[in-house]
Amino acid sequence: MKSQFIVSSLAAAVTLSLSTGAIAKDATDTEHAFEQITVIGSHAAINDIPGSATFISDEELQKFEYTDISRVLSTVPGVYVQEEDGYGLRPNIGMRGTGTGRNDKIAVMEDGVLVAPAPYSAPAAYYFPTTGRMQSIEVLKGAASVKYGPRTTGGVLNLVSRSLPTEGSTGLVNAELGSDGFYKGHAYFGKKKNNAAGLIEVFSYGADGFKELPVGSDNTGFEKNDLLLKFGFDFGENEAHNLEMKVKYSDERSDETYMGLTDADYKESPYRRYAASQEDEMNTQHNAYQLNYAYRFGDGYEFLATAYLNDFHRNWYKASKVSESYLEQYSDFEANPTSEGIEGIGVKANNRNYQAKGIQSELHIPAGNHYITVGMRYHEDEMDRFQWQDEYTLNQDLSMTLTSQGVPGSDSNRFDSAKATTLFIQDQWTVDALVISAGLRYEDITISREEWSKSDPKRENGLTKDISNDTEILVPSLGATYTVNDNLTLLAGIQQGYAPAAPGNADQQEEESLNIELGGRYDYAGFSGEVIYFNSDYDNMHGNCTAAIGCNDDNIGDQYNYGEVSVEGFEFSAGRVFATQSASFPVRLTYTYTDSTFENDFESGLWGQVNKGDAMPYVPENQVALSFGAELSSFVFDTQMRYVSDSHADLSPTGLNAIDSRVVWDLAAKYLIDDNQKVYLTVDNLFDKTYIANRANGGIQPGKPRTLQLGYSYAF
Repeated sequence: MKSQFIVSSLAAAVTLSLSTGAIAKDATDTEHAFEQITVIGSHAAINDIPGSATFISDEELQKFEYTDISRVLSTVPGVYVQEEDGYGLRPNIGMRGTGTGRNDKIAVMEDGVLVAPAPYSAPAAYYFPTTGRMQSIEVLKGAASVKYGPRTTGGVLNLVSRSLPTEGSTGLVNAELGSDGFYKGHAYFGKKKNNAAGLIEVFSYGADGFKELPVGSDNTGFEKNDLLLKFGFDFGENEAHNLEMKVKYSDERSDETYMGLTDADYKESPYRRYAASQEDEMNTQHNAYQLNYAYRFGDGYEFLATAYLNDFHRNWYKASKVSESYLEQYSDFEANPTSEGIEGIGVKANNRNYQAKGIQSELHIPAGNHYITVGMRYHEDEMDRFQWQDEYTLNQDLSMTLTSQGVPGSDSNRFDSAKATTLFIQDQWTVDALVISAGLRYEDITISREEWSKSDPKRENGLTKDISNDTEILVPSLGATYTVNDNLTLLAGIQQGYAPAAPGNADQQEEESLNIELGGRYDYAGFSGEVIYFNSDYDNMHGNCTAAIGCNDDNIGDQYNYGEVSVEGFEFSAGRVFATQSASFPVRLTYTYTDSTFENDFESGLWGQVNKGDAMPYVPENQVALSFGAELSSFVFDTQMRYVSDSHADLSPTGLNAIDSRVVWDLAAKYLIDDNQKVYLTVDNLFDKTYIANRANGGIQPGKPRTLQLGYSYAF
């Protein structure tokens, strides 16, 4: 079936001259735009896309002033988010049943550039851009997403940073204080004069945290800072040439842990943290550089090129022994501390350096009824793991004493790297009301691993492992939209899903799937939305080993095989604005149904025995989001309800590791002082719902309780 699909799709792609250029076309059809940064571009562009697409505008992002991407994406159909720290610092995002571990099965981009620290060699690395400074957010699933890769099954999440002003000056000052010591400061200023434009943006936020340690400062929060600089210049006849430079810096310090709670302790005190996690702390630093060039010539021809470099350093210093038996030991000790204390508590410095760099380009060619896009990307990335473990004693007074300091490089000492060359050609062919889109993506990928002995931290005695995995793949896609009338557009798509195999496991296979979708978009009697059926049939689904999903120290970073998996479901969204002479009332409803099934029996070191017919962990069957608001002169109110049905964290036959269903409400209220100023109040988890967010490492991590934030904003 799949081989027939590939052959037929390739033939169709060649015949049609290949492309889904509507996406690129809408992203660049703005007068004197400085940058090529979008995969959708606007709400209006969605109708031309042969797949599920969601565009979240700046206006929509300001409704709740969210800094947590988990809350932003909860209203997007077909997207699943597994919370972890409660503030969205390290989200776990999946699409259409791909799994949610560290966003490793989707393409996450900022301004059109892959943003993971090492998207090929270490896709599950812990970095996510600061959501609060974004101007818009785009989600693309289905056949149209094959252009972006390297993982093409789930979809694309593109975060769009603030654009350079197109005329005059623009700016903002926003300050916010809230529960648990929360604070936010956000400011930017941009100006365009003659052919040049510049922008500076600062975003800083943090909190003391909502969890409670029984000792020390009781700080379980974080602080994170972002600085963004942009400069653009138009030149040439009719300003045909655009050049833009982007520089970004961010750092984070968070007192966060993997150490969850036992069921008994969660029921007694859900926001408790064990004293053994008091030394846990994440420190990161991220530097990003991006240079964009655009040349617009002829009648609609465009050449776009981007060079990028991302450097990321992280050291998560955290307790390394957090299995269920250890959690019970810590809990018992805190209840009845002994003078001997608990010795030999390992706290590991998960120290890693990442780099990703590359160049990508596109040529857009209008050719009668065709709009052709030809593109390439050359990419390199790497991860250098140089880790060690210290040992502590947990004392009778619940303080911790360092008893043995590890040697850097003596725990994990390896270097992963990747080189990838990508070529794609896509075509949008318009025949009256029918738009046929076809695409072909070629990837040549080499992923390597060099490893040294733990007893050789200086890397002097030679490699103990030197392996690589070379892959060449052709990934076709075919989609179509048909405009029935002004109220209804039908769509269909078929694509090959793919993810490369990482080195480290001799039995590791590539991930391949066949993905289809059918549906339509409608705009009738004031209601607008879409209904889409999707189906993904995996020959072999990948899992990526991280501590977040319970892998042990020796396996972290490896891949493993799930085997055959079937995922199907449908996505529904509907919205309308009800208006009177003095007020308007926007309403929006989204719903996702997902049926995920393992098609074979196997033994999983992570989940135990997996039987044919079992559902995938952390993939809820039903998700509903309902939002409605009221705009009454100077007062604006918005509320959002999210329902997630129950799921499971593993496949235990006892069912003890369930993730119960939940309903969480958020509320926002604003008073518009004038056209430039507003004060606002937001309440996350309005009814203070206590719920289990996940059960990583054998312990329970709770969702964030009710928090209030009060802010003031001045914009011009």
